[in-house]
Amino acid sequence: QVQLVESGGGLVQAGGSLRLSCAASGITFSRNVAGWYRQAPGKQRELVARINSFGDTSYASSVKGRFTISRDNTENTVYLQMSRLKPEDTAVYYCNAEVERDYWGQGTQVTVSS
Repeated sequence: QVQLVESGGGLVQAGGSLRLSCAASGITFSRNVAGWYRQAPGKQRELVARINSFGDTSYASSVKGRFTISRDNTENTVYLQMSRLKPEDTAVYYCNAEVERDYWGQGTQVTVSS
């Protein structure tokens, strides 16, 4: 059974930082593509960052240079380091793993106050 558990969300002032974690069980992140998505109220879910099995990363233009996705193979955990946060980064952030199908975590709320 695949399970993705996110943690690390919260309330932060604009300009601050947060680190999100996604711990996996039932799959091995290093063998698959993992990503972070977010969904703000009234908006569609959007891709924030992805990391493939080779460690190659890609980012949405809105977060490039501010967010960093990484992976700890020993812990089987994917991270999203978010810096210089803006109010428009406020959303529920979801961890995703692309295996034989997409798996999703339960989401973690990130709120950036101005």
